[in-house]
Amino acid sequence: MTVQNSLASKKAANKNEIKVVANGEEFTLTPETVKAYLVSGNRDLVTMQEVVMFMNLCRFQHLNPWLKEAYLIKYSQNDPAALVTGKEAFLKRAEGEANYDGFKAGIIVQDEETGELIYRDGSFKLPSENLVGGFAEVFRRDREHSYRAEVSFEEYAARKKDGSLNSQWSKKPTTMIRKVALVQALREAFPGTLGGMYSAEESGVEEPADIIIEQPQEAQEPSQVAEQYEQQSFADSPADALFGQN
Repeated sequence: MTVQNSLASKKAANKNEIKVVANGEEFTLTPETVKAYLVSGNRDLVTMQEVVMFMNLCRFQHLNPWLKEAYLIKYSQNDPAALVTGKEAFLKRAEGEANYDGFKAGIIVQDEETGELIYRDGSFKLPSENLVGGFAEVFRRDREHSYRAEVSFEEYAARKKDGSLNSQWSKKPTTMIRKVALVQALREAFPGTLGGMYSAEESGVEEPADIIIEQPQEAQEPSQVAEQYEQQSFADSPADALFGQN
């Protein structure tokens, strides 16, 4: 009986784990590992379906969450988890493209006195200027035209329930809106490589400054994890559909 239970547990673990290849290295992700170490915010609020979706984002997009290339973020039970990609991952992917030829990005400000709109590279803003947006332009060697994105600050600035800006947007508004414009321009320039990847700034959540490694909750047997998949009512059995065969 002990041998049978051990084999059943091992079989359940193999079913629920996935292999991820990122940056030329292969590693394994399991629901237990993700929930214990890779959730930013409140890990107790993350559903098994959201964990599975995150694991497969890493799998299909070849992202390494240990290198902060992808984040699973959830702060409220009323909102779905955000599955986001770090800005550095966008840049690394673009730089890996043979036709990538650099970018420029900056902010759009309005002079309070004259009302003039000014496009300025970088993220420096004078006290007498109002921040209205960001812009970015990405260049490809095989295209005669560049890929340009211009975004509105009011559209993307993340706010709390009381209407005030969240911590990152209030402290670094020019940096944040510049990031939004840059990742959008990069995605338009290389849709085959960056399609389906979105940054925290676009998703209205705060990108963690660092992944905080917490002590995991009491470990579950692999068979218990498998049982959770059966108990949760997922449409069209996404656990099987998303994990698939490794």
